[in-house]
Amino acid sequence: MDHHTVAAVSIAGTCLDVLGSLYLAYDLLGGQHGPLRVLTRAVTYSVVFGIGYGIGLGLLFGLAAGIATGITLAIEFNRAARGLEHYALPWEGLFAAIRGFAFGAGLYRNLGLRFAVAFAILSTVGQVAAYACGMRPGIDYVASLRPRLTRRQFWATLARTFGYVATALICSTLVQHVEHAWAFAIRVGIVTGIVTGVGQTINPYIEYYADNLPERRMGVLGIGLILCGFSLQSAQYWLALFDVRLT
Repeated sequence: MDHHTVAAVSIAGTCLDVLGSLYLAYDLLGGQHGPLRVLTRAVTYSVVFGIGYGIGLGLLFGLAAGIATGITLAIEFNRAARGLEHYALPWEGLFAAIRGFAFGAGLYRNLGLRFAVAFAILSTVGQVAAYACGMRPGIDYVASLRPRLTRRQFWATLARTFGYVATALICSTLVQHVEHAWAFAIRVGIVTGIVTGVGQTINPYIEYYADNLPERRMGVLGIGLILCGFSLQSAQYWLALFDVRLT
């Protein structure tokens, strides 16, 4: 077994311990709209978008785009859940830049630095323009047990699909000539559109879950995460105990 794998497992165990402790400390962290609810949203959206992007565009893209999307959406939706106005455009621009940078990072390995930088910049500009036109993740926000996709959300998803097709084509033409540029651009657009549409559809349920998860259930989840974290952290010692050779 590779020692990098062992280190990664131990780090994952430590993260689970911290996360479990936060769930156990729910009351100390501000209750229903405290930071733990933001964390719950961030983890959930990261998983949903990460899996979707990962299946369609590869593991690295799924990891980078999923985490960035999950964190930024969690911050924006937490504000909407509290009944507050959306963030000012400079803050929304920052969220767009974080997602744009993550998208570029996800494409860097396969398409090179120049393509990744160009894609990140154009993606950020497009998202800022969408924010300025009123198309933001929190439009038609609702928390309920029923999935929903409104007309405005549908058109925003469609615009996002064609926007990413155009972005990929522009980057391919001006920065790096990608083999089968049209096929790649359509793939990027369709994957982005499908993931966005699915995310918008199940968003009400996720929001309801984030704000209404019973405190006792949070405590049980916290204990489970701590036990999983302990198991992963102890793996390195079990390997040493049984003299498993590391490479």
